[in-house]
Amino acid sequence: MPGDWILHVDIDQFIAAVEVARHPELRGRPVIVGGAGDPTQRGVVATASYEAREFGVQSGLPLRTAAKRCPDAVFLPVDKPAYEEVSERVMATVRRFPVVVEVLGWDEAFVGASTDDPEALAAEIRRAVAEDTGMSCSVGIGDNRLRAKTATGFAKPAGVYRLTQDNWSKVMDSRPTEALQGVGHRTRKKLAELGIETVGELAVADRDVLAARFGPTMGPWYRLLARGVGDREVSATPYVPRSRSREVTFQQNLTDPARIAAEVADLARRVADDVVAEGRPAARVAVKIRFAPFLTQTRSLTLEAPTSDADVLRAAALAVLGRFEDSRPVRLLGVRAEFGCFPPFVRNTRKSPPTAAG
Repeated sequence: MPGDWILHVDIDQFIAAVEVARHPELRGRPVIVGGAGDPTQRGVVATASYEAREFGVQSGLPLRTAAKRCPDAVFLPVDKPAYEEVSERVMATVRRFPVVVEVLGWDEAFVGASTDDPEALAAEIRRAVAEDTGMSCSVGIGDNRLRAKTATGFAKPAGVYRLTQDNWSKVMDSRPTEALQGVGHRTRKKLAELGIETVGELAVADRDVLAARFGPTMGPWYRLLARGVGDREVSATPYVPRSRSREVTFQQNLTDPARIAAEVADLARRVADDVVAEGRPAARVAVKIRFAPFLTQTRSLTLEAPTSDADVLRAAALAVLGRFEDSRPVRLLGVRAEFGCFPPFVRNTRKSPPTAAG
């Protein structure tokens, strides 16, 4: 009898791959995409080819730093329409199979399938995507979403890997906690302070100790994460964004409080337009500030009632701005309007498209 499987399809170095497909002469060269494509200006890396990654260039790295690490790289600007067009073609190819496809972003999707040979299905998907679009993809196979997505990391580049309850402990227990989706550098350090260094140690950690350190929800959740526990549902329901945001990077740092407030007010106005277009009221407003040289802080507040009113959202953004105590020069400002609250078990994990921010 066929079994029910979840596949995580991830296009390899997606943005860089699209650019190389458009510019074949760049094949084999280090390619970095981000901002306006000018490493002398402020901006961050949206993606880097594998050749560039060998020099330590990763997404989110300032373009200037990327240029220092990889001076021979080719820098290109972000071209959102081009990436969206290729992404749509890739997803259309995957949908031709007898599967359920849940798109997570430009470059990845969960696929729900009933098959007795998930590796064969994964190979067929990889072959079809390559033939139809020229893109290479990696496929993780799992018995839930978490294990499928984690498996993709072992499949890259251009491979297939299966990770299930049967081999989760063997593969993951000896790895550092940061190997888990949802455990970042800061959380890893906090876990280490509790004497928890590996995934296996986290899987058997005391629930009460974790709850005391991370809270009654997040603490136990980290323990489940280390055991590979995850959602099994894959839905073809279109993605619904949790928020709308706008941000801007300044080529010259801002120091005038009045100018900073004016920029936040303008960003809030633009976000309000997005909220109206979305047709759903915002329940929370957040402001992000990146101080020089590269320290990012975020503050937020919950509105008294959900709203799409531009004046209310602007006033809320300015109120949040007043909560920042740091007086250092500002290199980036952002305003985000959130449509609702989502627990840590939220099923929809779509990634936001890269921005030109830095």
